[in-house]
Amino acid sequence: MKLITQLCRILVGGLFIFSGLIKLNDPMGFAFKLGDYFAPDVLNMGFLSDYTLPLALFIVILEVILGVALLLGKWKDLTAWLLLLMIIFFTFLTFYSAYFNKVTDCGCFGDAIPLTPWESFGKDVVLTVLIGILFFNRQNIKPLLGPGGMNMVLTISLAGCIGLGYYVLEHLPLIDFRAYAEGKSITEGMKSAEELGLEPTQYATIYTLSNKNTGETITVSSDLYVSENWWQKKEWEILSDKSKTVVVKEGYEPPIHDFIIELDGQEVTQEVLGLDRVFMLIAYNLDKSDGAAYEQMNTFALAAADEGIPFIGATASLPSVIEEKKAAWNTRFSFATMDETTLKTIVRANPGVILLEKGVIIKKWHPNDLPAFETLAQSWK
Repeated sequence: MKLITQLCRILVGGLFIFSGLIKLNDPMGFAFKLGDYFAPDVLNMGFLSDYTLPLALFIVILEVILGVALLLGKWKDLTAWLLLLMIIFFTFLTFYSAYFNKVTDCGCFGDAIPLTPWESFGKDVVLTVLIGILFFNRQNIKPLLGPGGMNMVLTISLAGCIGLGYYVLEHLPLIDFRAYAEGKSITEGMKSAEELGLEPTQYATIYTLSNKNTGETITVSSDLYVSENWWQKKEWEILSDKSKTVVVKEGYEPPIHDFIIELDGQEVTQEVLGLDRVFMLIAYNLDKSDGAAYEQMNTFALAAADEGIPFIGATASLPSVIEEKKAAWNTRFSFATMDETTLKTIVRANPGVILLEKGVIIKKWHPNDLPAFETLAQSWK
């Protein structure tokens, strides 16, 4: 049993460190995912919605520290208890998400390794077993170093986590795993399976039908519903809230969805993607946007306009909020509207700036890193 315990120790410790560091590379993304779980139609914990980022940072740093402590053999009782409590909570969460189809990606490994809800649940079940073995055999966990050495490693690990978290929040993630990473073509990412000559994902609807006379309920696939003329059987009605769409066969899904730009009531997506060069300011929520950054943005936008390069804002805020903020910040550019989730995915800053050339993302900037336009223009000459 000692050998099995040590194997579990290495696997669990390594996985917690890996999972924590992946999410620590993009804590804002994990915070968005926590916001999805706290939504009214999931866990209904709206009182936590304003604290998603601090919670995200706490959870991911705790993951890393627990992984390091487990490998070192430090605080074995406390570490074992915390690991057990965490995995029980997350196993419940992923099961709830999978069974009720509430959150389609748990964010366990950020955007680096996307998992389906049931894959996430399966992963947590395996981890529960491994952590259970560790918990009941924690007497076999021996310290790897002396007290001074372990304290030094833990202190360095904690300082490194805090430093990494601070850096990526003040700049951008070190590694961008999303479909909007620099060098990616939005135009190509939007193409359907048919356009690329690939096999698309096939779906089917499973209807739940109720008999008006007897109260009996049955499930029927969409194909059978049509072929067997269930729609003609007036005594049967569809229970919409219990019907669902399922994947029949996995196929290609475009990595970019809902990239639609509307400006002054008109869709201008293709026009923007077709421009030789255009800057876009991304601010998914203007009420939460850093107002202090807009003086810099105005200066940049005016300099770009002088060179004939468009500068467009993009937000999911309501028109009334847009007008209010434009007046407050004296913005020198127009705001288009886009889907909030899409804007959150494009750049992990509010606001952030991207440079597009013919629909390809050339560069992304946090406000702290945005150069003067004149400096940037020099690189094009």
